Amino acid sequence: MLFTFVKSIVRTLFRVRLTGSVHQPLQKRTLFVANHTSLLDGILMALFLPVRTTFLVHTDVLSNPLYRFLLKGADHFAVDPANPLSLKTIIRLLEEDKSIVIFPEGRITLTGGLMKIYDGAAFVAARTNADVVAIHLDGPSVSKFSYLAGRNPRIWFPQVTMHFLPVCKITMPDGSSARERRKALGEEMRRILQHAVFAGRKSRTLFGRFMDAVELHGRRTIIAEDIQSTTVQDSSGKPMERKHFVKQSYGDILQSTLGVARIVSKISSPGERAGVLLPNSTGTAAVVLGLSCAGRLPAMLNFSAGPEGLQNALVASDTKIILTSRRFIELGKLQGLIDALQGVTIYYMEDLKSQFTWGDKLWLKGYAMRFPRRIEAAASTTDAAVVLFTSGSEGKPKGVVHTHNSLLANIAQVNAVADFSPADKFMVCLPLFHSFGLTAGMLLPLFTGCQVFFYPTPLHYRIIPEIVYDKRATVLFGTSTFLGNYAKFAHPFDFSSLRYVVAGAEKLSATVRTTWIDKFGIRVMEGYGITETAPVLAVNTPMAFKPGTVGSLMPGIEHRLESIPGIDMGGMLHVKGPNLMAGYMLYSKPGVISAFDSDMGPGWYNTGDVVTVDADGFVAIQGRAKRFAKLAGEMVSLEVAESIAHAASPGCTHAAIACPDSAKGEIIVLFTTDGELTLSQLSGKAKELGLPNIAVARRISVVAAIPLLGTGKTDYVKLSSSVATV
Repeated sequence: MLFTFVKSIVRTLFRVRLTGSVHQPLQKRTLFVANHTSLLDGILMALFLPVRTTFLVHTDVLSNPLYRFLLKGADHFAVDPANPLSLKTIIRLLEEDKSIVIFPEGRITLTGGLMKIYDGAAFVAARTNADVVAIHLDGPSVSKFSYLAGRNPRIWFPQVTMHFLPVCKITMPDGSSARERRKALGEEMRRILQHAVFAGRKSRTLFGRFMDAVELHGRRTIIAEDIQSTTVQDSSGKPMERKHFVKQSYGDILQSTLGVARIVSKISSPGERAGVLLPNSTGTAAVVLGLSCAGRLPAMLNFSAGPEGLQNALVASDTKIILTSRRFIELGKLQGLIDALQGVTIYYMEDLKSQFTWGDKLWLKGYAMRFPRRIEAAASTTDAAVVLFTSGSEGKPKGVVHTHNSLLANIAQVNAVADFSPADKFMVCLPLFHSFGLTAGMLLPLFTGCQVFFYPTPLHYRIIPEIVYDKRATVLFGTSTFLGNYAKFAHPFDFSSLRYVVAGAEKLSATVRTTWIDKFGIRVMEGYGITETAPVLAVNTPMAFKPGTVGSLMPGIEHRLESIPGIDMGGMLHVKGPNLMAGYMLYSKPGVISAFDSDMGPGWYNTGDVVTVDADGFVAIQGRAKRFAKLAGEMVSLEVAESIAHAASPGCTHAAIACPDSAKGEIIVLFTTDGELTLSQLSGKAKELGLPNIAVARRISVVAAIPLLGTGKTDYVKLSSSVATV
């Protein structure tokens, strides 16, 4: 009777929801594992698990009198993860066909994300052949009973969701030693809990997810900052630019978002695509969210693509209107680009703002700000949410259509493997038209409560380290090229506040990796993603890191490797998962979402990358399938040719392409900024590294700079077009 009463009270106060495989059949010998978020976790599990269980609690946690009180009346057993005798007791209980609850982290989280995973829970599961049910607890971490501090929200009665995963088994792995087997088991438990975190995500639209963050963190909370410039007169009366930082709260961005939604509803139709040609700024975030709120589809335009590339993107996506800023066009010297565009109507935000009537202002300050969720146009989470564009490094850019689900799934995947929290501050200089800049640089921090500083370009190599130092940023994203240049100009203390430095878009140079370790004491986390997967597919993290790889695949991603004739190591990577795009918009089929094909069957996508996946699930990129040269009948990776050049001349930049050759079919041409690099040096370095001589370039072309796309990737199309002059 008392149990039922307490359960009813807790269910009402915390609005407890049970989701997932709640009613699956269970055997008596069942091990329940869950993330440990607060002092409430034990009582929640005791009240809402489908069977009566024994709780295994860390001895340190039981030292808290409140936790001892909450567990009073429940079967529990104090354990020390470092004590082997504790494991023997757990094994004995399971062998007696008792169900047990374990929090494998061993302690309550201090970040809101997963902490270190002890291998004991996985070991006893494998030893006893017990059923394993993973549960994700969402909500208690923001309660008054958590251990979070600082900017983390803390409320008395947050909504609690308990998401149950299907029963799984953990088998004892092969290994030459007990230590290796225990390590492998711990990694398996980490993957299970990360998958539980991801699987417990909520289905939302982009605007709906933003509103969740606004309501949780509060409208007055400062969330974003950018740099803005105004024209003033100097002492002689001449105009001059003055730059200053501007902070924005959740309420400020919400108001701007609703204002954009009101304006675009007057100049466009529901479902219409609207090009976004704006820099990294809080205003751009409001435009993207405002378009989404109004039921329009933002098309993120690459202003560095040039007139032809931008026009091709507009044709592919059938975009007829563009939202931009006169100030941005003036400062970016982009008027020539605007003048060259055809078939589109340009709307300047300054002009649209001046057309905001008194009636619009009353609507915004009254009804809209009071009931913002009612403003959102009816939308399904499976509807298209944004159009991104491929880099165009291998041809005309394609429009990549992502749904609300695919974008939010990728954010949930990243949050499952990285412990980002409101205590973090993101330094975002990768462009928001880039998939990684949009998803990880803008949406993730806004939705997670992390502060974000938007900077308009990644190319200011002296300024960015100063801002990171001044703002005490903790997260920085970049390409290997960008990170290498930041390191050249940064003071050794500039990056002292950084917790995560993540490199993507191109292979991380060994020189860059070493420089960051030696100069700043920071381990750069290399990741891997493609626009079609929103974009993150794999990433190294402090909890799971392996040098020479791009990390392990995200939770919820299935993968298959397709063998390629002539390539012995690895195969073509095909992936399937909830973060996969809805389809392409092609130049040949303007505005039509075209399905993508894979030899693996429906729902699978061919990444075009040749990879290896080791026994621990870590992915190593061998190269793009299109970035292999066929030399005398043998397939050779152009990235290997580039790595030889980087090793021979680490202080310069290099890029390799394949050119037709009458004798060998193709040869490798190396473009380099090193005017003294010779073929004999390349051959000697290849021999020193143990790499085949066939991978050494046969021709060298010295250039002032390797051309880059706006995303930081090498512009191989431009290099290929210059081959005739080599």
